[in-house]
Amino acid sequence: MPFPARIAIASRNPHKLRELARICRDWPVEWLTVENHPGPWPDVEEPHDTYLANALEKARAVSRALGVPAVADDSGIEVDGLDGAPGPRSARYAGEDATDEENLERLLVAVARFLPEHRTARYRCVAAIAWPDGRELHAEGVCEGRLEGPPRGEGGFGYDPAFVPQDQTEGRTRTMAELSDEEKDRISHRGEAFRALAGLLAG
Repeated sequence: MPFPARIAIASRNPHKLRELARICRDWPVEWLTVENHPGPWPDVEEPHDTYLANALEKARAVSRALGVPAVADDSGIEVDGLDGAPGPRSARYAGEDATDEENLERLLVAVARFLPEHRTARYRCVAAIAWPDGRELHAEGVCEGRLEGPPRGEGGFGYDPAFVPQDQTEGRTRTMAELSDEEKDRISHRGEAFRALAGLLAG
């Protein structure tokens, strides 16, 4: 299943669009986004309990609306001490219209009672592509780590200022928000998921 000539990105999140532009810069395709294409771009809810169902919901809707293949992803943070929460509810953890800062504050309050060794967590991402004719592919990526507070770092978004990836062995450990874009993309759940999806398309 070769790379399509044109692919739409089913997201209105400017942070995610910038991140995907970096992660997928080697894909041999023309990218359509809300920033360079008039649409119509449907507003798509994320009503499901799994990352895959939410990702496919978005990819299918945009693919149908624009008549081209569309990629989408759904991701979240899973805290072991909270039995995997907030998971697919990560973007709405503090309420339907919560900001990144409000979601992060609520999560740090929720884990404040845990000892550091019990704040293990992971980012998980499912990336999906859907074609107008009904074909679909998907791939998953995971980044293991732990939560630390208070938040620090100016990069990234979401829970990045409190998430410390585990693959750091030298010097002071840094949050995802303290990593450079290149460092983050190399280890992130989203980077892993979209690289795996590219492998499926190229294979």
